Amino acid sequence: MASKYNTASLPWRVTSDLIAAFCASTLIAPIVTIIDKSIILRTSTRAPLSTILTTSLTSALRHPGTFLLSAPYLLITTLYFGTYTTANLVDTISSTVYKKPADTVTAGPAKFLATTGVNMSLCLYKDARYARMFGAGGGGTAPSPPPTPNQTPKGIVSTSTTKALAEGGKALAKAGSRSVPKRTLALFAARDSLTVFASFNIPPLLGPVIGSQNVAQFLAPASVQILSTPLHLLGLDLYNRRDGVGEKIGWRDRWGRIRRDWGGAALARMGRVVPAYGVGGVVNGGVRGWLLRDV
Repeated sequence: MASKYNTASLPWRVTSDLIAAFCASTLIAPIVTIIDKSIILRTSTRAPLSTILTTSLTSALRHPGTFLLSAPYLLITTLYFGTYTTANLVDTISSTVYKKPADTVTAGPAKFLATTGVNMSLCLYKDARYARMFGAGGGGTAPSPPPTPNQTPKGIVSTSTTKALAEGGKALAKAGSRSVPKRTLALFAARDSLTVFASFNIPPLLGPVIGSQNVAQFLAPASVQILSTPLHLLGLDLYNRRDGVGEKIGWRDRWGRIRRDWGGAALARMGRVVPAYGVGGVVNGGVRGWLLRDV
């Protein structure tokens, strides 16, 4: 009597899920680490985002070993390995229970709930750690920019920009011992839910409509950043600028900060999400499909 479950080569299918997730997460982690760090530094300095991105990238290229063993990089790798592993395992469980081909990709509520739960938990932990560590001696301040022929050996940016970066680093260092407000965590959770839904549930539905699964994998998560970026910026602002005794920061003031950074941060987050869930999603799906091609 034939089994009602598809358990053929199940150990290899689970192994394939892990390998695919590992390949995707290690490929995308470097650029995502640099972008995440730069966006958070931008919220508490007057330095241009492009300057922070450039100096962070330069630091990583100059000291790759230190960068790859750093807490920010390892946190990002863990976040995306956990997220892609969960999505893959949901697909494998579905193909097993409903007796479908091993390389089946699902788009239902079970995948959204499981992937969102894991992603949100890891991402909230990562964001809390990032908020605390930046500005601390181990890598929280913006990296020293490379020298150029027309400038002093210590700076690629103006004195005012360098001072702004330093002041922002000190502010974050001072804030490092503070707990992360519940409002900030809630905003980060909403932000992550939007991104996960657009990255794992929309592409399988959008792909057949536009005629390309790969294009859908890039387009959906990138587009949703227009909506999720204000949530991200407000969460950071609530962490960086807290109401004091007898002094309350108005929502008009906070909205001014969000509006100031919205465009640049949205583009940066699109640049972050394209590798994270665009490139990462294509690599994860491609490697998993290739490993399961003969199962």
